[in-house]
Amino acid sequence: MTRIVMGVEYDGTAFRGWQTQQPGVRTVQTCLESAVSRVADHPVTVHAAGRTDAGVHALEQVVHFDTTAIRRERSWVLGCNVNLPPDIAVHWAHPIEADFHARFSAIARHYRYRILVRRTRSALHADRAVWVHTPLDLALMRQAGAVLVGEHDFSSFRAVACQAKSPIRRVHYLDLTEADGIITLHIGANGFLHHMVRNIAGVLLKIGRGDAPVSWASEVLAARDRTLGGVTAPPQGLYFVRADYPHTFVLPQQEQAGPSLD
Repeated sequence: MTRIVMGVEYDGTAFRGWQTQQPGVRTVQTCLESAVSRVADHPVTVHAAGRTDAGVHALEQVVHFDTTAIRRERSWVLGCNVNLPPDIAVHWAHPIEADFHARFSAIARHYRYRILVRRTRSALHADRAVWVHTPLDLALMRQAGAVLVGEHDFSSFRAVACQAKSPIRRVHYLDLTEADGIITLHIGANGFLHHMVRNIAGVLLKIGRGDAPVSWASEVLAARDRTLGGVTAPPQGLYFVRADYPHTFVLPQQEQAGPSLD
């Protein structure tokens, strides 16, 4: 039995999320497992670094699976891509140690959240960014986001249905940049709670619009109460960028998304 790790990109618009659900529901995992199983010529279960929600995209989702098939790395990539729909693509494949796990071996994850700020809606960015038609104060959003960096109890920023045992997470960085009318929230942490990034984006959007003071971010954090955390931002602006792993695992990943955490 060989363990294979792959880097996968997908447009989440037409999927009901990553995780396999009832028959007939289109998910990334279901499509990917079908493609990999065809190449392996036996049923395969694929495990991911992060389970994205419906409408959420991935630039480099890391997945792994076990197989008895012997294939070249190029054969895994090309074979899977031939059997995948246009909105999923495998970029690389690599054999990995048996103790590697795409989810549990990760030491950090990185996300982006894109916000299009302009008076009229966009046809091109409709499913790739959340549209805000009123101006946002980027300086206030940066000031508010700074209080979320570090190790905190993020109960106010987790979904009500979140199943994580602990709400404690360490946010390594939170930056906001602006280019061509798009504000991008860049965030990396040792792990994320369900809806955590979208809930953070929702709080920062409210502050950026002037509907809440900068201090509201720290007040929400301190409350540890999801009912006080404001609106969950829409999914289409969210991108899973990548996961980081200890250097003992050699993966052909894209360039590092944030500061070294190993």
